[in-house]
Amino acid sequence: MAEQPVKWANSAPAGLGALAVACFCFYAYLGGHVEPTSIPLLGLWLLGGALVQYTVCILEYKEGALVGGNVFHIFAAFFMMVSGLELIFKYLVTAFGWLPLDHTIDGFAWIALWIFIWTMTLGYLKSPFLLFVLVLCIDIGVPIVALHDLGIFGHAQLQIASFAFLTAGILGLYIAAAIVMNNEFKRTILPMPGALVKMA
Repeated sequence: MAEQPVKWANSAPAGLGALAVACFCFYAYLGGHVEPTSIPLLGLWLLGGALVQYTVCILEYKEGALVGGNVFHIFAAFFMMVSGLELIFKYLVTAFGWLPLDHTIDGFAWIALWIFIWTMTLGYLKSPFLLFVLVLCIDIGVPIVALHDLGIFGHAQLQIASFAFLTAGILGLYIAAAIVMNNEFKRTILPMPGALVKMA
């Protein structure tokens, strides 16, 4: 008798939880709510998020989720891992007085991430509405960070990015809770509006 295939659970709530941690931390950091001495700690939190999101991306690929798998993959590698390592490295450079770094290169990297997330956004038109709004919030924050790193925007504009990321984090926590609770109780506990674009 053939064995029944094992059904994997939905890993998206973990990925959204990790995203929320990063977004809340970015809100605090970009908004000036924490001291510069918190930078290496922020880096460590982002590295933890990278581990979660990389795991989620593999499971999303396994489920055939083209948009989700690729977005979680890029987020794990660059938004989480590279950002986390770079923040720790920049802090050490400052603390030990090593050669100054040209941070402009970060702006060019963020431009690529900006374009990537904007092009992926259209794919989320088929996702639940709140997830689409979450991505739109990130669409606002990422360009501001890119233009700041290029020296085009100042610190004042980072306030806008900080609130965009905070909103994304709050939405991520709500969506994660809705996915888990609605599935566990087999009924709507937390409402999740449908997609803007419905496929026939």
